[in-house]
Amino acid sequence: MSPTSDSHNRPADAEKKLEEAGVSSEDLAVRRAALTQVRQFGDPVLRSDTRPIEVFDENVKAQAERMIRLMDEAFGIGLAAPQIGVSNRLLVYRVGDTPPVVLANPEIEWSSEDSESFEEGCLSLANVQVDVDRPIHVRVTGQDAAGDRVRIEASGLNARVIQHEMDHLDGILILDRASKDQRKAALRGLREAEDQVGYAA
Repeated sequence: MSPTSDSHNRPADAEKKLEEAGVSSEDLAVRRAALTQVRQFGDPVLRSDTRPIEVFDENVKAQAERMIRLMDEAFGIGLAAPQIGVSNRLLVYRVGDTPPVVLANPEIEWSSEDSESFEEGCLSLANVQVDVDRPIHVRVTGQDAAGDRVRIEASGLNARVIQHEMDHLDGILILDRASKDQRKAALRGLREAEDQVGYAA
């Protein structure tokens, strides 16, 4: 998941906002390089079924570490394994200055009846933001990178990020949860961006 910004931004606009926030040209270059490793809308892996992780070995830890690094370098706040082309039930997230969280085989044990709509972005849907309605509070169970059982009580943005990344594990994108009008506008923007890239090539 990416931090939200004004709707219908284009890549140049997103970089301009980062520059205005004081992000260096070197960090922007790192961000662009990281995003080339994140699968983008249209890649079939983003719609594929994911497998539960059964063996927690060094490969799982290395995968989680790579995901955290890419998430941070891309200025994201969450990343799921399918977004780097791996069909495992694994996600990572970091909200604010807290330590990153690794969550394998997550399941929502409980969610509140109270929900709210909030604008979400996604590292796999470059510069698309849509309003998504989600429960405000969730209790999630799963495992950490070592395979130990964990239970997470989350509210607000933490709960939203977890739900967003769990959607990725089920092949669900924010476009699927958006209103019809927002979905159409987002798809139109994605097509225009593809045309611009094709022309530039």
